[in-house]
Amino acid sequence: MASEPEHGNCNSWAARDPSGVLSPYKFSRRAVQSSDVSLKITHCGVCHADVVWTQNKHNDSEYPLVLGHEIAGVVTEIGSDVKDFKVGDHVGVGTYVNSCRDCENCSSSLENHCPKRVFTFNSIYTDGTVTKGGYSSHIVVHERYCFKIPDGYPLAKAAPLLCVGITVYAPMVQHNMNQQPGKSLGVIGLGGLGHMVVKFGKAFGLKVIVGMSTRRVSVW
Repeated sequence: MASEPEHGNCNSWAARDPSGVLSPYKFSRRAVQSSDVSLKITHCGVCHADVVWTQNKHNDSEYPLVLGHEIAGVVTEIGSDVKDFKVGDHVGVGTYVNSCRDCENCSSSLENHCPKRVFTFNSIYTDGTVTKGGYSSHIVVHERYCFKIPDGYPLAKAAPLLCVGITVYAPMVQHNMNQQPGKSLGVIGLGGLGHMVVKFGKAFGLKVIVGMSTRRVSVW
C-alpha cells in the first residue's frame, strides 16, 4: 500500500508496519456533516485488538493504521440536525462508527451485529476511506454511534467501558445477573475482561469468586 501524505487537521499515533511500533502521524478528518458529532478525544483505552491489527495478525491491516476503539472525549462541534448532543457534552465512541441503519439488527439497537457495520479503525467507510481510531486528537462520527457519558463520571474510567465493559455487561444482563443478588458468580482469570466482571458482579450484589490459577481462589 502506498504511503499517505502526512498532513491534515488531526494528530495521531499510527503503526506503519507489522513491527507494532507507533509514531506520530497527521491526517485529515472529514468536515462535520448535518448528523455528525465532532469530539476532542481526551482518553482512549488500549484493547488487545489494537495489538492484533497493529501487528497485522489477520493479514488485513491497512497502514498507516490509527488504532483505538475505546474513545472518550468532549463534544466540540455538532451538525445542524443533531438533537441529542451539544457542545461540551462528555461522550464515548466504541467499536463501530456506521451501519446500514435499515436492517433488523439496526432497528433493534443492535447495530454492532449489522452485516454492513463499519469498525472504528481499519474498516472502509462509506466514502471509501479507511477509518482511523482513537489514538488521535479528535474524531467525527454520526450521532447514532456516540454515547453520552454522565458529566460527573471520569472520562479516563469511561473509555474502557466502550469495549471491555460492554463485552461483559451485555451477556450478564442478558442472563439476568443484575436481578439475582446473593447468587454466586465464578470468574476464570482476572484480566481485562475478568476484572470488569468482578466490578459488575459486585454492583449487582453477587458473590464473586475468581479463580486466578489452579492453586489460588479469591472471593469478593
